[in-house]
Amino acid sequence: MQIIENSKIKEKAYVEKLVNGLTVILVPKENTNKKSVIYGVKYGSIDHKFIDPNTKELKEVPDGVAHFLEHKMFEQENGTNSLDVLSSLGVDANAYTTNDHTAYLINATNHFEEAFDELLDYVQHPYFTKDNVEKEKGIIGQEIMMYEDDASSKVYLNLLKCLYEVNPVNIDIAGTVESIQKIDENILYDCYHTFYHPSNMALVVCGNFNPIELLEKIKEKIISKPTQREIKRIYPEEKETVFQDKIEEKMNVSNPIFVIGIKDRPVPAKEKIVKTIVIEILLQILLGSSSELYQELYEKGEILSDISFDYEFSDEYSHIMMAGQSKDPIKILEKLQNQIEKIKQSKIDETYFKRIKKKIYGGYITDYNSTENIARIFLTDYFQGINSFEYLEAFSTITKEMAEEYLNEIFKKENMAISIIRP
Repeated sequence: MQIIENSKIKEKAYVEKLVNGLTVILVPKENTNKKSVIYGVKYGSIDHKFIDPNTKELKEVPDGVAHFLEHKMFEQENGTNSLDVLSSLGVDANAYTTNDHTAYLINATNHFEEAFDELLDYVQHPYFTKDNVEKEKGIIGQEIMMYEDDASSKVYLNLLKCLYEVNPVNIDIAGTVESIQKIDENILYDCYHTFYHPSNMALVVCGNFNPIELLEKIKEKIISKPTQREIKRIYPEEKETVFQDKIEEKMNVSNPIFVIGIKDRPVPAKEKIVKTIVIEILLQILLGSSSELYQELYEKGEILSDISFDYEFSDEYSHIMMAGQSKDPIKILEKLQNQIEKIKQSKIDETYFKRIKKKIYGGYITDYNSTENIARIFLTDYFQGINSFEYLEAFSTITKEMAEEYLNEIFKKENMAISIIRP
C-alpha cells in the first residue's frame, strides 16, 4: 500500500491497486462521524465508439448509454432497488454521469457497513432485461425533455455546440429521445462488461476508519475478474478553432442568460494542475466580483448576477465557461474582450494577483473539511491522472508571469463563443 501525504493540511491517503486491477484510495479523517464513498468507472457520455478489448472489434453505441447504465444499476434481480435499500438505512445515496466518468456514492453517519456492502454489491451485479430497459426509456425520455425545457441546461449545451463541431462532448450526457430508443439489454451488458472492469474503476473512501482493516474488507467483497487489456476509445479529430461564435434561443426566462466559452487545446497530464490553478486566478482577475470589469458592469446595471466560472478539461477537450445574466449579453462579451486586451498590454497587477491567489488557495483548503468533497476530488483527479494533494503543493510555483503567459495563449477573441437564452 502506497501512502501519500500533504504536510500543509496534515492529510494522508492510502492507495493500493488490487490484484484484479481496481484502485482503492482510502483517506482517513478523524473527528468526524461521517463516511463518504465514491465507486467510479472511467466511462462517460463521450465514450460511444471504442475497440472491444476482448474481441478487438470496433463498436459504436447510441448516445446516452453511459447515463442509461447508471440509471439501471440500482435495479436488482431479486426485485429490490438498491437506492430504496440505502434510503431505508438513512443513508444519502446517489449517482451521476459526466462526459468522462460515472460514479455511485453514499454518505453515511449510521449503518455504514450495511450501506457499503449494498454499494459494492449492486455496482458489481448488473441486471438488465428487455422489460426493465423498455420501462426506463420512458423515464429517461421524460428527463431529457425536462432538461430541454430548462434554460440553464440549454444555454450550457448550446455553448458546447458552438465550441465543438464533432467532439461528442457537444452531445447531451443523457442522449436524445431518439438515441435511447436504440438501447437494449445487450448493448448495456456489452458496455458494462467492457468498461465496468476493475482495471477501469476506482473506489474512494473518506472518514473515520482504520485503513488497513477497511482495505481487507474491500478485498473480500470485490469480485475477481480476468485481466483485461486497456480500452481503446475512438474520438473524431476536432479543429482548434470554435465551430460557430454564437447561438441564441428564446425560452421562458425573465432576463437574458448567457454563457461565454473559450475553447482550448486538450491538456497534457503534466500541465493539468498548474493550468487549472492559473485559469481560476485569471477568471477572478477578469470577471470576479472584486475585478475592475465586474465593478463597472455592476454599477451601470449591465450585469444582473454574479458570474459563475467553470473549467472543464480532459485528454480530448478543454474549455472555459463564464455564465451570468444581463440585459445585453453581447455587450458583456465585447467588454470582456476589451478588458482581456487591456490587461495583456498593461500586465497583471502583482498585489492583486497575490490576493486572488490566496483566496483561491483558501477555497482548496476548505474543500478538505468535507468527507464528501474529498472523496469526489480524489476520484475525479484519479481519472485525470492527478494526485489531488499536488494542487496544494503547486500553488507555491504559480507566478504572475505564468498567468500572463496563459492569458496570451488561451484568451483570444477567435477562441471565444457565446450562447444566449432570451425571453
